[in-house]
Amino acid sequence: MKKFLLLLLVASTIFISCQNPVDELSNPEINIDLTDQTTFAKVNSKPCFSKEALDKNLVSDPDLANRMSVIEEHSQKIIKEGNFRRLENGSIVIPVVFHVIYRTASENVSLSTLQDQIDILNEDFNLQNPERNTIPSEFSSVEANVGITFEIQDVIRVYNRRRSWSLNNAYEKMKSASSGGSNVVNPSEYLNIWVVNNMTYRDRGSTFTVLGYAQFPGGASNTDGVVLGSRYTGYTSISSGRTATHEVGHYLNLYHIWGDGGCGATDLVADTPDAISESRGCPTYPQNSCGSNDMTMNFMDYSDDSCLNMFTVGQKARMDALFVNGGARASMGD
Repeated sequence: MKKFLLLLLVASTIFISCQNPVDELSNPEINIDLTDQTTFAKVNSKPCFSKEALDKNLVSDPDLANRMSVIEEHSQKIIKEGNFRRLENGSIVIPVVFHVIYRTASENVSLSTLQDQIDILNEDFNLQNPERNTIPSEFSSVEANVGITFEIQDVIRVYNRRRSWSLNNAYEKMKSASSGGSNVVNPSEYLNIWVVNNMTYRDRGSTFTVLGYAQFPGGASNTDGVVLGSRYTGYTSISSGRTATHEVGHYLNLYHIWGDGGCGATDLVADTPDAISESRGCPTYPQNSCGSNDMTMNFMDYSDDSCLNMFTVGQKARMDALFVNGGARASMGD
């Protein structure tokens, strides 16, 4: 996926308009009880809402496309020059502020679980994830140690009686104290992660459970960060924490590996092969959809947590470019 097409990517984004606001506390379609595996299995899931979030933000913020284009031009310049001198001192350390917004005790995610999530991020961004020995030899030469370490800076806990957050009608409200959420904390220095009980999205008559989403660099500072469902944070009965790895990838300027399109679409990374669409489950290698084998084990795909295990050299370069002088996240990790 070698084409530099951010402007086309932004210009071609289609915004799906929100439905009229309703009360999530009384609407039975949104108040889905997902406390047991039987109910969960009956509900469609949407692993990542970041593309839809970007679509919404592009419509509500007319200057966002220009800001993202400037960030992309800077990133491409840094990558082309290989000018990563800002990073020569080793790993970047990113402090994390968790905002846990809960209704029940089980949704009030414990500090130990939050630390588990940090440990998972540190494994995945530093070549320590236990599944990496399954990477096919075809892709092992481009496997990258990103060299970013995450540390808990603070945990903010907020009680809210919502059973669910509708991303049609309550989009970003978890990031606002006036709406029962929690305000962002110094996003120029901290990665803010909101952990909420349940997120839903209605599209074309179906209701989807959303695992997480992130804001790409260039977005508004008061909403900058990552949002995770509590059942997909750390180790749980249905997750091993790779939703956060995927969403932090978006936060650090990575797109879905299939480029959110068919063959020929781009994620702006040269060493990730084309794919016709996202992967689901745990695909058996090799899978070939666009004339080359799909990198289904890349963290920016939708394969099951246990089958995701790598970032590439090209993806690392995109992330690194954010932290050099003039980069969108250069004030972090000092």
